[in-house]
Amino acid sequence: MSTKLQCLMLRSINIWPPIMGAGIRVKWSPDRKSVDVEMKLRFWNRNYVGTHYGGSLYSMTDPFYMLMLMENLGPGYIVWDKAASIRFRNPGKGRVKAEFRLSDEQLDEIRAKLKTQDKYEPTFSVEVKDDTGQVIAEVQKVLHIRRKESASEAGS
Repeated sequence: MSTKLQCLMLRSINIWPPIMGAGIRVKWSPDRKSVDVEMKLRFWNRNYVGTHYGGSLYSMTDPFYMLMLMENLGPGYIVWDKAASIRFRNPGKGRVKAEFRLSDEQLDEIRAKLKTQDKYEPTFSVEVKDDTGQVIAEVQKVLHIRRKESASEAGS
């Protein structure tokens, strides 16, 4: 996929149906190493008891570490979500937020591990918080990362 198309897709993520439908808003940093996500409580993302629906809370954390890694590692790497877990801590009753951060040290560690390993499966954590800073949910994401096989390696 071309870089221009990928950039357009990332900027358009706010109108992607699973994101828009849940009322999630996404803001990318220019270097794609940080993402801020928020969701207001609306009638369409409430559960039976009037708090944030758990599926919407998970949706606001789902693709971002994978996309951030794809953008920052570049086309020589394959990145997939492998597993996830969510632990609900408190009911979400208003606006909730999640902040995703990726450091140069994390990227360097991934590249270094993949020089000696076929795959690397790090775990990333993110907290969903309300406006007071109270943790609403904790999400763990396991990602599968490997280098793309070169044509000469594939034929060996």
